[in-house]
Amino acid sequence: MNINVTLIGQMIMFFMFVFFCMKYVWPPIVGALAEREQKIAEGLAAGEKGRHDLELAEQRATELLREGKEKAQEFIANAEKRATELVEESKLNAKAEGDRMIAAARVQIEQERNQAREALREQVAALAITGAEQILAREVDVNAHHELLQRLSAEI
Repeated sequence: MNINVTLIGQMIMFFMFVFFCMKYVWPPIVGALAEREQKIAEGLAAGEKGRHDLELAEQRATELLREGKEKAQEFIANAEKRATELVEESKLNAKAEGDRMIAAARVQIEQERNQAREALREQVAALAITGAEQILAREVDVNAHHELLQRLSAEI
C-alpha cells in the first residue's frame, strides 16, 4: 500500500469522524453545557437576589427597630408629660380645696364673731337695764337718767 493513499484514507475517515461528532455528538454536549451554564447563572442570580433581599430585610429591620424606639420614646415623653399635668392639676385642685376651706373657716369665724357681738350686746343691754334699775331705785331725775341712757346707747 501506498502511504499517500493510506494518509488520504485516514484523513477522509478523520473528517467523517469529525463530521459525525459535530453532527451527532457535539450538539448534545454543547446543549448540556449551555443548560448547565444557564442553571449556574440562574443560581448565581438567585444568590445575588437573596443577598440583596437579605440586605433590604436587614435595613427594614433596622428601620423598624429605630421607629419602635422612637415611638417608645414618644410614649415615655407623653407619659411623663401627662404625669406632670396630673401633678399640676392635683396641685391646683389642692389649692382650690384649701382656698374653699379657708373661705369656709372665714365665714364660720365671721358668724361666730357676730354671735359673740350679739351676746355682748345682750349682756350690755342687761347691764344697762340693771344699771337703770339701780339708778331708778335711788332717785328719779329725768335729766340725769336721760344723759346716762344716751351714753349707754352710744357705747352699745
